[in-house]
Amino acid sequence: MDEEPTRYNAKAIVIGIGDYHTGAEPMTSIGLGSCIGLIIHDTKLGIGGMAHIMLPESGGKRDRLGKYADTAIEILMKELSKKGCSSKTLQAKLVGGAQMFANFSGNLSIGERNVEAVRAKLKENRIPIKGEDVGGTKGRTVMYCPEKGFTISIRRADGTCSEI
Repeated sequence: MDEEPTRYNAKAIVIGIGDYHTGAEPMTSIGLGSCIGLIIHDTKLGIGGMAHIMLPESGGKRDRLGKYADTAIEILMKELSKKGCSSKTLQAKLVGGAQMFANFSGNLSIGERNVEAVRAKLKENRIPIKGEDVGGTKGRTVMYCPEKGFTISIRRADGTCSEI
């Protein structure tokens, strides 16, 4: 890895909780705990989108479309389609979904529920998952630079870095 993912390009768009962005600009999502940083990339056009997903289901809410797995995938696909992307050339990567509170389990495991909801929605939309860095107990920060291809840089809260 040439650059640490924490050395963000000044042009990088920060995707906050419940937000999303599509385009060719560098994108980052900081402090993913149980949340999912979902990146969808068009392999033909070299552009993509990122959403910072907080919860598995919207329950019909339409307030912040990037906040829920179901609405985030829907809006990313819609916006990428507007930019000329074809669903046939889309691929996905997931980062996050940590179990931030080790004493909780079962239905309170929001990280695991988020991962499963995103996987199911991607499968439903026939978008293949090409990489994941999910689970565990450490938060993560993710950096995606569409013009550099579909390599995602990750920095974990423990300081370790990797790429997928």
